[in-house]
Amino acid sequence: MYGRDTLQVILERVPATILLTGTALLFSLLVAIPLGAIAAARPFGARDVGISTLALGLYSTPAFWVGQLAILGLSLKLGIFPVQGMTSAGGDSAGVLRAWDVARHLALPALVLASQEIAVLVRVTRSTLLDELARDHIRTARAKGLGEAQALVRHALPRAMLPIVTIVGARIGHLIAGASIVEIIFGWPGMGRLLLASLQSRDTPILLGIFLVVSLTVVLVNLLSDLAYAALDPRIRVR
Repeated sequence: MYGRDTLQVILERVPATILLTGTALLFSLLVAIPLGAIAAARPFGARDVGISTLALGLYSTPAFWVGQLAILGLSLKLGIFPVQGMTSAGGDSAGVLRAWDVARHLALPALVLASQEIAVLVRVTRSTLLDELARDHIRTARAKGLGEAQALVRHALPRAMLPIVTIVGARIGHLIAGASIVEIIFGWPGMGRLLLASLQSRDTPILLGIFLVVSLTVVLVNLLSDLAYAALDPRIRVR
């Protein structure tokens, strides 16, 4: 349909998708790990119940519905974020102004995409930290006079990072699938919109190329997550 090489068409959309998914993943990690640690610090307390309820609500809410509510509330009603696209229509800004324009358009779709990842990572972080806080080395650290916060951050959290890395690697496919939906909702010019257009026009070469790129990305991310184990746990060595 495009009259050009399939790889060239796909690679034009890859940077936008990487920007969206990378920002969403970074935001979900920065939010979910502290929230999971706060919940695990005092299990079954008020903060734990509130954070767990929030995570359950986010996990059970479809991304397309969250996206539509975000557009209605934060874009159309309050005017905080732009509605659609990657840059403002007719804008010819460059440098810092262009980066700011892209960031404003990126914020809302990245938040929507990160919502379910935050829910999953909060629950994984909480459950893993609860297991670690019950182990003997944490009891020894407490007996030596180490405070609860220091025991959690210095001893429990580093050991809890391996399951978190595993979940991140395993859910990269879900993240890319969610990115396709978010891109369609927010008019983000990534592979998701290209996928929809190719489905509607029955452009088989583009579809096969997108599936191949996504499959290779999932395999690569899982490989990187395996290699990250050696950096996080000195007992593991790459051979």
